[in-house]
Parts: sequence; C-alpha cells; structure tokens
Amino acid sequence: MSTRSRPSNVLRPIKFSSGINKNAFSSVLVEFGDTKVLTCVSYESKVPPFLRNMGSGWLTAEYAMLPAATSSRTRREVTLGKPSGRTSEIQRLIGRSLRAAIDLKQLGELTLTIDCDVIVADGGTRTASISGAYIALEIAIKKLIEMGVLKSSPIQRQIAAISIGLSNNGLLLDLDYADDSSADVDLNIVMDQNLNLIEIQGTAEKDVFSTNQLIRMLALASDGIKDIVSKQRDFLDNYES
Repeated sequence: MSTRSRPSNVLRPIKFSSGINKNAFSSVLVEFGDTKVLTCVSYESKVPPFLRNMGSGWLTAEYAMLPAATSSRTRREVTLGKPSGRTSEIQRLIGRSLRAAIDLKQLGELTLTIDCDVIVADGGTRTASISGAYIALEIAIKKLIEMGVLKSSPIQRQIAAISIGLSNNGLLLDLDYADDSSADVDLNIVMDQNLNLIEIQGTAEKDVFSTNQLIRMLALASDGIKDIVSKQRDFLDNYES
C-alpha cells in the first residue's frame, strides 16, 4: 500500500518552463513533483518516404532517460546499439498521442520531431512527457505561422496525460516512483480537453482488476486531466515568445 503524504486524489505540483534550450525551435521543461522532462520540438521541410507526394505532414517523437535521471546510473542506450523495448514503447505512445492533437494534412510536407529527455525520473515520465510536449508543440505551431511556413494552425485538440494506480483497492492519482512500485495496477491515460479518450494503457502489475475498478480509475483520471489541461492553457495564454 502506498505511504505517500499527499491525498490519493491530488496531483503532484506541476510546473512548465519555456525557452530552456535556446537551440531548440521550441522547448518546455515539464515538472510533475520531482519528475523533470525536457521536451523540444524541431521541424524539417520534408516528410518520410512513405508520405512523399501524399499532401500530408508527419509528427514523430523520441524519448530517452539521462544516465543520472534515476537513483542508480542508467546506462545510455547508445552503448547497447538500439533503444530498449520500454523506450520504443514510450516514444511510440508519445508520437501517437501528439499526432491525435493535429491534422497532419494541414502541415503540408513538414515533419515535426518531439524529443523528450528525462532529467529526473520519479514516476510518470511518459505522461509528463506528453503533457509538456503538447505545450512545446503549440508554441512551435505558433512560430511556424508567424514565419509564414503555415497559414493556419493544424491543432485540432489539446491533449494531456496522467497515471492512475490501484493499491489495496484504493485509487491513486499521478503516481510517483514509490506509488508505482507498490501499485497492484498501473494505468496511463491520454485524453483531450473534452475528456475524450486517446489512449489507455493498463497493466495488472500484481493483481487483476475489474471493469468497475477501471471505470473508477477513468473517472479519477478525468479529474486529473481537467486540472492539467487548465494549467497548460494558463501557461499558453500567458506565454510570450
């Protein structure tokens, strides 16, 4: 059972900071408690071969964890010759989630790449990545419009993500590492600003869970997403390039 000090239905403190990387087209540092992820967007005026002459753009994502992000050093995956299965799974999730936010045809033959680098890992790195990357994406789109590269915004919906745990039949919102380590069930949820589902990843880590428990977890996730979406919007409405 989790021993965390904050209430089970309360998010960790959330902070967004822009312009962290001066070389990135757009960059946002996202912090969920002690978890910190730097999200950066770059663009190229070309698309992958499978989309050439199709009148569509592309968005992709890459995810990595810095060696000192965890309590014991994490080996750089470049030394292993390829990304781990976990890394591949997470970056595909981030890419799918962000593609759901935009109309790719409105991009034209343009590719957006979102890099998510975990600086400190204390649980929820994939959901923090998605929530921060959305802000970096919206800032990048605004810049592309100002530059005349895009005529209008391809963004169709605002998205955010959160983790939910089930521990000893009790629900936990926004899992830190200690929560995640003790949870019987781990759920990652991606939604839009209207609380429509984009993706659900649910795993019975230590015990099975029922449909009724899933419904309860989705309801708690909705509450968390509402809060994150509001914080994203406040940040973006007050953003100055």
